[in-house]
Amino acid sequence: MGKVLTIAQQKGGSGKTTLAVNLAVELARQGLKVALLDTDPQGSLGRWFLTRRDRLGDAGMELSTASAWGVGYECEKLRKTNDIVIIDTPPKIDADLRPALRVADLVLVPVSASHLDLWATDGVLGLVVRESRNALVVLNRCKAGTRLGEEVAQAASAMADVAAAGLGHRVVFAETMGLGLGATEAGKSVATQEVRALAAEILGRLQD
Repeated sequence: MGKVLTIAQQKGGSGKTTLAVNLAVELARQGLKVALLDTDPQGSLGRWFLTRRDRLGDAGMELSTASAWGVGYECEKLRKTNDIVIIDTPPKIDADLRPALRVADLVLVPVSASHLDLWATDGVLGLVVRESRNALVVLNRCKAGTRLGEEVAQAASAMADVAAAGLGHRVVFAETMGLGLGATEAGKSVATQEVRALAAEILGRLQD
């Protein structure tokens, strides 16, 4: 059975979908069978997937959609035929999020270099604890070496495990998203190194 990564954050604009697509592209590049499950009514992940399929012909991964309460059923099907299932969730924190947390082997919580993002993380982590899941905070859109980034990273580490690897504030993430690609498909760059380091760290945690 495949492993499930649920990406959740209460605050909009935290980079959930960017994180989902870049991990999916990198894990597929490594030869893993990857499925995406979009539960966000906004449908950004689905739009990215269709753009990718139009561009490449074969997206190299599978996409499904589900309402909040259909997550368990859809995820069970996807796990049977894929190594990794990545669930993108809406930017809210309520009972609707629980099914996506319940099926997760690991919950990824993206946090940008903003105290607003950090404050919004409390509710998500509270639900993760109540569902007895493991969470990993991923620093996203952070500028290395800034005081604010260091403050947010330090404060986040007091709340939950924080990934050693994170994604910087880089134009290539937005550019490739609009093309239906991942940053690792845009050639060698610091972004490519970041995505690959994060994917390796997450795979390591899934195997523990």
